[in-house]
Amino acid sequence: MAAMLLLVATLVALGSGRGDAFDPNPLQDFCVADTTSKVRVNGLSCKDPAAVVPDDFFFSGVDKLGGTASKRYGFSALSVPIPGLNTLGQSHARVDVAPGGVFPPHYHPRASETAVVLEGSVYFGFLSSYPDNKLFAKVLRKGDVFAVPHGLVHFLYNNGTAPAAIYATLSSQNPGLVLLGDALFAGALPDDLLAKTLLTDKHTVDHIAANFRRS
Repeated sequence: MAAMLLLVATLVALGSGRGDAFDPNPLQDFCVADTTSKVRVNGLSCKDPAAVVPDDFFFSGVDKLGGTASKRYGFSALSVPIPGLNTLGQSHARVDVAPGGVFPPHYHPRASETAVVLEGSVYFGFLSSYPDNKLFAKVLRKGDVFAVPHGLVHFLYNNGTAPAAIYATLSSQNPGLVLLGDALFAGALPDDLLAKTLLTDKHTVDHIAANFRRS
């Protein structure tokens, strides 16, 4: 009997391992982020519920371009900070892409993504995992929605003549972002390793890396 209980406990632990990779379920109606607290937890400490106000669940300005801009790629990303979403496993952003610009191939290690086109049109898609590497992509226009499964490489390309904007919702409070080109060429990977990985020579790698390592 003891051996059976141990087996059941082991199976439950193994089965719950995947759930641990996602944001935990909340234990109350809300946990509005207390940005003044110095306590460090998985998320932010909760504000006193008695001090919570409607503005803690509100953000104004998604209708405007702004945020962090990438001149290299031609996009800007505006984070949508809503304190009331703390611990609820969500984050949001507006992304603007200039004509000819890209949000280059990247992935979010801790999140899936759903994007709705606010303005313009974009070529948006993702790749399935190895060994298939199958491309799932469409040209999206205003009002269209596209979903990207958890952790898969995806991209956004404005191949039109007008600016484009999307609103992205991610399934983690801290989804993470890995830009593939930057991870390979702007980091500390040895050039000879990159050359072997990309089936090319070190001179070619050095030439490409120089574009990423410029300030």
